[in-house]
Amino acid sequence: MDNRILQHITCSTEQNLKYINQYGYGGKLEDVIEEEFTRIKGLTYLDHAGSTLYPETVLREYTQDLSRNVYGNPHSHNPSSRLTHDTVERVRFRVLQHFNATPEEYSVIFTSGCTDALKLAAESFPWSPQSESEAGSRFSYLVDSHTSVVGIRGLTSERGVATLPVSPQEVENKAKDEAQGESVSCQTPHLFSYPAQSNFSGKKYPLSHVKGIQARHLYPACDHPGRWFVLLDAASYVSCSPLNLQECPADFIPISFYKIFGFPTGLGALLVRNDAAKILKKTYFGGGTAAAYLSGEDYYVQAANISDRFEDGTVSFLDVIALNHSFEALHRITGGMHNIQQHTFGLARYTYMLLSSLCHGNGQPVARIYTEGQFESPVTQGAILNFNLMDSHGKIIGYSQVDRMAALYNIHVRTGCFCNTGACQSFLGITNEQMKRNLQAGHVCGDNIDLVDGQPTGSVRVSFGYMSTFDDCQKFLHFVAECFVEKPVRVNKEKLEKLKKTGPRSQGSNEESVEMSSGEISRADKKERPSEASLKGFGYGDFSSHGEDYTLTNIYIYPIKSCGAFEVHDWPVGPLGLLYDRGWMVENGNGVCLSQKREPRLCLIRPQVHLPSNKLLLQASGREVSHTSFRVCQSKVCGDRVETVDCGDEAAAWLSEFLGQPCRLIRQSPDFTRDGKKRPGGDAASSSLSLVNEAQYLMINRASVELIQKLMSSRQDSSEDDQLLDSQNVISRFRANLVIAGKEPFEEDNWSHLIIGNTRFVVAGQCRRCHMVGIDQDTGTKSKEPLTTLSAYRGGKVSRLRGERHFQSRYRSLSIETSTLTIKK
Repeated sequence: MDNRILQHITCSTEQNLKYINQYGYGGKLEDVIEEEFTRIKGLTYLDHAGSTLYPETVLREYTQDLSRNVYGNPHSHNPSSRLTHDTVERVRFRVLQHFNATPEEYSVIFTSGCTDALKLAAESFPWSPQSESEAGSRFSYLVDSHTSVVGIRGLTSERGVATLPVSPQEVENKAKDEAQGESVSCQTPHLFSYPAQSNFSGKKYPLSHVKGIQARHLYPACDHPGRWFVLLDAASYVSCSPLNLQECPADFIPISFYKIFGFPTGLGALLVRNDAAKILKKTYFGGGTAAAYLSGEDYYVQAANISDRFEDGTVSFLDVIALNHSFEALHRITGGMHNIQQHTFGLARYTYMLLSSLCHGNGQPVARIYTEGQFESPVTQGAILNFNLMDSHGKIIGYSQVDRMAALYNIHVRTGCFCNTGACQSFLGITNEQMKRNLQAGHVCGDNIDLVDGQPTGSVRVSFGYMSTFDDCQKFLHFVAECFVEKPVRVNKEKLEKLKKTGPRSQGSNEESVEMSSGEISRADKKERPSEASLKGFGYGDFSSHGEDYTLTNIYIYPIKSCGAFEVHDWPVGPLGLLYDRGWMVENGNGVCLSQKREPRLCLIRPQVHLPSNKLLLQASGREVSHTSFRVCQSKVCGDRVETVDCGDEAAAWLSEFLGQPCRLIRQSPDFTRDGKKRPGGDAASSSLSLVNEAQYLMINRASVELIQKLMSSRQDSSEDDQLLDSQNVISRFRANLVIAGKEPFEEDNWSHLIIGNTRFVVAGQCRRCHMVGIDQDTGTKSKEPLTTLSAYRGGKVSRLRGERHFQSRYRSLSIETSTLTIKK
């Protein structure tokens, strides 16, 4: 892409410094990236709200620590155990220091993560069930809460506790100066939970709500007598913001440390105010939690220390020790959480300003951003930007399409509803009935079904961390402009000027306002993509014939999943498709299936199947090897667990040497059956599958390939590494089994089945293609084409770009010599 497309927002380093307050922690960020984050070179990581990245010195110092010292079980009293105990206690104090609290006020209970901390608080809270004489406890939560908070109601409902979800407006609008007219003697315990920062939109809710609920000045506490405790979900907030427990003395604060440090994972904590800890009730007791108990009698005395009382078994003490090094590195690199907050908010605000003012050539906005403010201040907004992209007609582009294109540019984002259904429904306008209908249509949390009846089921989220850079913002904005904006790209000058004037404001700070230069953003050539009418000059038109003859030009099988193609001219068809197609796969040392997305060099391995001897030959760089021995094992393909057999040490050694990492060659067990998956809105596929992703066959139309080539040649903004590809290069990238010579490009969109000779193939659905098509199958190098051109042509909808289809066959033979085929719509 010509970098001039964003020439008015790409400024010099000196100008960039005006945009972002305290950017780079005193100008040393480039050095930090070079020293601590070399592994992210060439990668734009924008999912810090999911997990931030760890600096490399933390791993070195941590491993040196473990190499120098012997850490034993802290429940013993020998020297190694005492060292562990003392170190863990030191880390507890360090955690409290980080949140400006003392051991006299708060206790640190280590857990496996934030969710485990929430579960611990819910299971230990002294819920009072509702009865005829008493109203009982209330569990209330903000609807903009993480799934792990909402899930507490599964426990409370079984205990007869009423659940009360409230909106942010209800809490703020129903505030009262005093608790109204009930006896102060009522001590029924209630729990109110809300996020300090929404993990969906990044909105920061007032920390003053803690005291307001505790004092019963805010709804719902003001309407329900009793003693109200506050669970402040701080997991998202503390990743980039300082939390001062002196100012907001919440009773329970669950956190996950990987959100702050990136390492270690699987470790969190529940910070408990000591006064609130007195009411918690423990039922189960594990090792280390008992002061005394009897095994033959129901006698148990809990440990006096709060942390000991609630940490069942031995804590993950080596992970706790790693925290010490993570605290050191974070402070050394950034100087503290206040600096991180300023840095990340500046980056998020700059990205918001440009994205929200970006328009298509016809003036329509490019993005629908889900925020309640305009990123005025880091006090009210975190470093999260949530949005959906739209085409020039105002239609939403599905989040999975954006995700796939972002991966092509090596940009890592998060998509979906982010385990926050309440906020997702609120911002996207999805009713409860629509949510249920989406489920009936096949959409579940975490899948790639991004649109149902044209309406979005989720969105795209970018989030920043302390090591994020201004260059990350620029690469993301360039990506959006190049892939999803109809040219010429324009900036809404009026909106941009208005945003400039608002300026970020922070209480008690001397921040400068973010300044922007505005103006039209356009390519030098200003050429638009060909219209549908002009495409007819390429042979594009309506397909209305029935039963016409076409030509089958090529048959390919891919014996090893993600390895090179093996072209054949006459090949048997088995119950799983073409015999031996995707019958093997390569696993890494951890038993994970390798694909070209992880290891592009797989395409350089050219397997061949010798039918007379039933042998698989591996060849690359002039070497060959065949496999002989087998053993039963298990693996996963596209989320399905499959039974496999190992192909022996000789093949493993050959693959390991060629790929430069420990590998094994495995084959799907002959006795194992893997069924086709149910498609959204349809019945389960009736075919049995090999190690393919979705169905037995893939097909591509040469006429569609020719159109792709002409579209690529018409795009004059391709970068030097995306040169025009020849026909065979494009075909090989799509890794089809069947290549046909059709009459019109993309006419296959409307086919229901085809007949090759006496073999009938039924269309099973559309192929969801990922960025693997950007890998040159002859060299293993990556490029943005042809996916970029296809995305531009189809308005960003990359799941329906190709003239490829999944097919189920009903017969047992296929030959290239049967050169004609019949198509039915």
